[in-house]
Order: sequence, then C-alpha cells, then structure tokens
Amino acid sequence: ELELQYSPSRWSHRMSADEVIKAHERALKETDKARALAQTLLNVPYGEGDGEKLDVYIPSTNSLMPLVIYIHGGYWQFLKEESGFMAVPLVSKGVVVVAVDYDIAPKNMDLIVSQVRKSVVSVVQQYSHIGLFICGHSAGAHLAAMVLSTDWSQYSITPQIKAFLVSGIYDLLPIVSTYVNEPLKMTEVAIRNSPTTLIQQLKSSSSGCHIVVAVAEHDSPEFRLQSEEYYKMLEASGLNVMLENVPNTDHFNIIELLVDEEYHLTK
Repeated sequence: ELELQYSPSRWSHRMSADEVIKAHERALKETDKARALAQTLLNVPYGEGDGEKLDVYIPSTNSLMPLVIYIHGGYWQFLKEESGFMAVPLVSKGVVVVAVDYDIAPKNMDLIVSQVRKSVVSVVQQYSHIGLFICGHSAGAHLAAMVLSTDWSQYSITPQIKAFLVSGIYDLLPIVSTYVNEPLKMTEVAIRNSPTTLIQQLKSSSSGCHIVVAVAEHDSPEFRLQSEEYYKMLEASGLNVMLENVPNTDHFNIIELLVDEEYHLTK
C-alpha cells in the first residue's frame, strides 16, 4: 500500500502513469525556453562539490525585485537539469529565479540537506537586499522545509523567507520501506531529516516566515495527509501558514502550471 501511495504518477486524473511522466518531462523542457529568453548564469558554484551549482535567471530590468529559489523534486534522484522551467513568467515580471542543484542519491540525506542549506546561505549573502522566496516541489518541498528548519546562527545570517511548499513530503519514515529509499538507504537518518520533527527549530529560526503549504486535489491520500498534518503542526505552533488545496491538479501539473502567469500559485 505504501508503494502505491508514494507512486504519484499512479494517482493522476488526466492520464496513465507512464503518460503523466512523459508529459511532465515535456513540460520541464520549458527550462530550455527560459535559458533562451532570460539572461542566465549557469552552473554557478556555491560549494566545492560537483553537484553544488546554481542556475540564475536574471530579468532585463534593473529594479530590485524579489528572488525565487526553486528546489526540484524527483525523490532526490532526478530532474537536476530541468529546474528553470517556471522562470519565464517570473523573469518577465522582474523576478530573479535561482534553480538549485544538489548531489542526488545515492548521496546520503544528511549531505543533500546540508548542500541545499549552503546554497540558500550563498544566495542570501549575495542578494540580502531583496525579498526572498523559496519554492520546492515534492522532494524539493521537503528540502525547502528543511531550509526553514535551519539553525541560522551557525551561518551568521537571519534571512527573511517566504516559502511555497508544493505537494511535499515532510515525514520520511513511511518511505523507508518503499522503492524510494533503495538508492538512499535511509535508516535513522530519516528521523533527523523529517521536517515534522523540527517544528520547534523552525519556530525558533524562521518564526517570521510566511509559509504556503500547497497540495494537489489529485495527490495520493498519503501525500495529502503529509501536507495537511504538517500544516496543522505549523499552525499549532503559531506560525504564519496557509494550506492551499489546488483544485483540478495532480502531483505533476500543480507545479507544471507555474509556466502560466495566470495560474493561482504563479500570481
């Protein structure tokens, strides 16, 4: 049952599992369009590791508009090269978009989380003068939530972040016994890297953060439960959080639609 619940392609209301994956791959090709239309800085290092790179999409305007950091999903294993797909409508409105790469599995979860935190610190140090949004999808939403749960005193910064956590996973324990964990081989590392165990740290380090937890109408019941329970935990801690149930979407087009400037989450 867990294998089924954590196989998002098997829950789409639009098409078969194989078709929805192929459609998602096609949708992410918008990254190529973004690279053609925007000024880009590709593979900017934020650390020494091979996977520690950023792609930056820069508007032509000189005004200091907000910056969006996007963290890709793919269950920490895929989608490294397709993370700029949503840049076109944002850059056209003067928003800087930074797509984060990290060392995918079989690298371990402690390393992946530390890399994404490091990437955000690098961006904050360079662009501390403009508003900062962080958006993560699926496994990327898990990593974005882990960023919010960072002890910033270790980095001597106190970033003010607004976060969009889209169809995420916030408790890693249910996937330890599924196919998702085969390359990661998580055991107790799953507990310390579950955002649900770090609510007090998030409240301590990111208490002023505005958080949107978004989930697709046609996500699996388990994915929906993950978002709903994480939202309730954040709300009970007095944090500024909203739950967005996005109608007529599944696990994939809830994020694909960010290429549309009229889409609710894009706005």
